[in-house]
Amino acid sequence: MSIRHGLLALLSRGPRYGYQLRAEFEACTGAAWPLNIGQVYTTLSRAERDGLVEPGEADEQGRVVYRITEAGRAEVGRWFGTPVAPSDRPRDELVIKLAMAVAAHPDALAVIQAQRTATMRTMQELTRAKRQADGDLAHRLVLDSMIFHAEAELRWLDHCEKGLS
Repeated sequence: MSIRHGLLALLSRGPRYGYQLRAEFEACTGAAWPLNIGQVYTTLSRAERDGLVEPGEADEQGRVVYRITEAGRAEVGRWFGTPVAPSDRPRDELVIKLAMAVAAHPDALAVIQAQRTATMRTMQELTRAKRQADGDLAHRLVLDSMIFHAEAELRWLDHCEKGLS
C-alpha cells in the first residue's frame, strides 16, 4: 500500500491536519506501519503537486488543513477498485533467507527452528494484542491479517522442514 493512497482514503472522510492524518493512519493499521511526520508532509506536498489534495489556510497555530480534490477522490476510488497483485508486494526476505540456507548453510534446520520460535512468539503477542483491542474494527482486521500471516508462515516452515528431512 502506498502512503499516498492511505492518506487520500483518510482525507476522503473529511479535511485533516498532517498530524491527524498520521495518528489516524497508525490507528487504522494498528501501528503496523508507523509513519514519521516528514513522510506525511512530503506525501501531502506531492499529492498537492499532482492535484489530488489542496491545502487550506493555516490556523493560528500554523497548522494547515488538507482537503481531497475530485481528482483525489477518483484516484482513491481507482485504488480501492484495483486488487493487489502478488508482484506489487515487496520481496519476502524469509523466503530468500531459507532458500540461501538450504543452498549454503550447514544447518538449514536450525535456521527454520529459529524462525519458527520467533514466529510463534510474534503470534502470541498478536493474539494478546487482539484480546486487548477495543472496538476498533480496522485495528482488529490488521491484527487478524498479521495472525493469519504468522499461521501461514508456520505451516510453510513445517513444509520446509519436511522437505529437508
